[in-house]
Amino acid sequence: MELQEIRYFLALGRTLNFTKAAEECHVSQPALTRAIQKMEDELGGLLFSRERSNTHMTDLGRLIEPHLVEVMTRTGEVKRTAERFLKLDEANLAVGVMCTIAPVQFVRFLDRFRMDNPGVEITLLEAVPDRLCDLLETGAVDVALMARPGDFPTQLHTTKLYSERFVIACSAGHRFALQDSVRVPELDGEVYLSRINCEFYDVLDEMCQKHGANLVKAYSSEREDWILTMVAAGMGICFLPEYAATFPGVIGCPVASPSVERNVCLVTVSGRRWSAPVAAFTRAVQNYPWPAASGVHADAA
Repeated sequence: MELQEIRYFLALGRTLNFTKAAEECHVSQPALTRAIQKMEDELGGLLFSRERSNTHMTDLGRLIEPHLVEVMTRTGEVKRTAERFLKLDEANLAVGVMCTIAPVQFVRFLDRFRMDNPGVEITLLEAVPDRLCDLLETGAVDVALMARPGDFPTQLHTTKLYSERFVIACSAGHRFALQDSVRVPELDGEVYLSRINCEFYDVLDEMCQKHGANLVKAYSSEREDWILTMVAAGMGICFLPEYAATFPGVIGCPVASPSVERNVCLVTVSGRRWSAPVAAFTRAVQNYPWPAASGVHADAA
């Protein structure tokens, strides 16, 4: 049974006149009659009793009428919901965000996006890069912002948004706080606070070993705020993306000889059709004035 046939049935039920019902539905009378007969064949009984001057609905017709009215009502609701979604009104968007992305830059973007698209409700899901890749592939998140030290899976498409260096985070009273930069060998013997979710942990650890910097690893935590609070208290140092070095009492000193930077990217699934909210978000991300990387990174990893 097709929606068009249901619409013809309801029009005939209101008018009890084949000619008037056909006019109301903007079809010919024969076309409407054939549609009603097709419904009767499918249901196995007459829906209307046809008499010369007295067309009326049968018991079967009256029995199914409320159900067909409900079908059309629900169909109308579906169409209105779809229209609101396509117009970015009451639309939902799931955005995956890497744990280590500094909120300062991203929150500014979200504020502007919300002002331009007030009907889009965004859910932010935080995870490590590998987990975000899985969530993208399964459709649990629509887009993601993240960085990886290596290549992304081939089924994902990336657009670079900005680069940022890794700095050494230390307290205001630490000797590094007075330096313009820190050479990796100078880290030898320093108490280190490990950020477990740092996606460049292995890269940074290997770099330190290569340059003879043996760190004294004292604490590890998934909580960035705990690590930074300990850094501010002078309990140790840690590597930190430069735009995340905004925690009170924490000083970020650029790493030199060599330096390391990461590219923060917008990541989507290659070949997947975008919904209206995803398209709007992607355009906004690509057009937003993200910060340029600071300094010159000749030895960037």
